Amino acid sequence: MFTGIISDLGEVFDVEEKSEGLRRLNIACGYDPDTIAIGASIACSGICLTVVERGRAGNRTAFAVDAAAETLRLTTAGAWQRGTRLNLERSLRLGDELGGHLVSGHVDGIAALTARDDFLDSAELTLRVPAELARFIAPKGSVALDGISLTVNKVEADTFSVLIIPHTLKVTTLDTARPGARLNLEVDQMARYAARLLAAMPQGEKR
Repeated sequence: MFTGIISDLGEVFDVEEKSEGLRRLNIACGYDPDTIAIGASIACSGICLTVVERGRAGNRTAFAVDAAAETLRLTTAGAWQRGTRLNLERSLRLGDELGGHLVSGHVDGIAALTARDDFLDSAELTLRVPAELARFIAPKGSVALDGISLTVNKVEADTFSVLIIPHTLKVTTLDTARPGARLNLEVDQMARYAARLLAAMPQGEKR
């Protein structure tokens, strides 16, 4: 589990095709290498991935993760290449502060950035989501975009907007996101479970 609070910016420095449908991504970061265990989970731009190697990349810590065919198909990981910047978050430990909202790292789909309005020190992003996910997004609700916990501002049909504060622009990849960008979207787990419970409820009990 994660909280959607980004703790480092990583950068892909090598991509290896391991076998058909399996790609190894080598990522440089600022974490202390002694704190990264093989088998640990790290959210990479919102995708929960397992560390399979660790080491050094120049003067930076490096770790490797494997992305399978389903992950490459359903998330932006399929387009990652050398130089791609990633929002990183370590997995939540019992007793850690829950600063954002509960995030699983299981991406639901891709949100397309359709508009960006920059203000003096903040920005409003408007995104379009797949129609089947739009029902899980509500004003003042939570979403995770590329692993970042954000509060929904406005919703209209299959589009919604979020306001990005200066700190978030500074410490995440959203500083360079422009219309046309594709972002990993995870909807709020509470909204997903509420919808599932309503769908399973007998028709007469939904009033």
